[in-house]
Amino acid sequence: MHQFVDLVAVRLVEDFLADRASRKPSPHTLDAYRRDLVAVLRLIGDSTEPTPLPWTDVPLDALDQRRLRAAFARFAAPRSPASVHRAWSTWNSWFNFLVADGVAAGNPMPAVGRPRAPVPLPKPLRGEETPETLLAAAARTDPRQRDPWPERDLLVVALALCAGLRLGELLGLRVGSVAGRPGERRIEVAGKGGRLRTVPVEAAVDVVVDGYLASRRRRFGPRSVRPGGSLLVDRRGAALRRGGLQYLVRSCFRRAGITERVPRGAQLHALRHTFATRLAEDGANAAEIMRLLGHASLTASQNYIEVTADQQRAAARANRSNRSLRQVVGPA
Repeated sequence: MHQFVDLVAVRLVEDFLADRASRKPSPHTLDAYRRDLVAVLRLIGDSTEPTPLPWTDVPLDALDQRRLRAAFARFAAPRSPASVHRAWSTWNSWFNFLVADGVAAGNPMPAVGRPRAPVPLPKPLRGEETPETLLAAAARTDPRQRDPWPERDLLVVALALCAGLRLGELLGLRVGSVAGRPGERRIEVAGKGGRLRTVPVEAAVDVVVDGYLASRRRRFGPRSVRPGGSLLVDRRGAALRRGGLQYLVRSCFRRAGITERVPRGAQLHALRHTFATRLAEDGANAAEIMRLLGHASLTASQNYIEVTADQQRAAARANRSNRSLRQVVGPA
């Protein structure tokens, strides 16, 4: 076992990040881990007595319950509960890693307060016909585009809107991820935490996949659709990257004229939320939603059902007959 007093915390942060990187999280997730660990280490370094330490020199034995409580109190002051909860979880995972590695004697994080985990509200596209408007716009050739590729754009929108795939999941798809016989196709998806799931491909999405692959062969030749290649590529045939995919989706929103119906901060995730919300509206239960979306627990899936119930009640409340009745009987 290591001597705790001789260890510099930042080196152990790198060990932790290397361990997490082997689990293949998204680069965004790894960056978030690093930011949360470094931000609190800086606060602990500033509070060391009698002389503040650079955060790169903070020793592991300085990370006691008292200093961690004080650092998290300062960290929490300008931040949202969600950000504080995420940072607490990162530090808790880090200490669990150190304990399992025989580097730390114990995990002090249970003694550090944290806000309750917020339940994020779904952010589907607004407007009953908005998804249909978006699909139609993505399928059209827009003469304003320098190199239009409607088959590719429609596939991206369809996989998010009709299969509920996340941005990272879309980028991770290979040509061979779409498997099965025509009419019984499925998409094999690597989700969060490396969890694998299979999403059925309905006949309409099947047609979109085939149309896209045919257009790709015309553009780049038959070798471009080998099973191991990325499913989604840019206009030069290179694997589509995060920024390019986000730009593509925003472009589809603009072409459809629905930018004002996209919840702020949602973008592509609004399509996934629309998929889940429509599942709930059409009677899917939480377990079915959980399997299709790749949720880790029923809690997130149940949230779509509860929000949908609230939306249905609000719609009933807005019905003109209900408004007329309220005028007759007065306030409840």
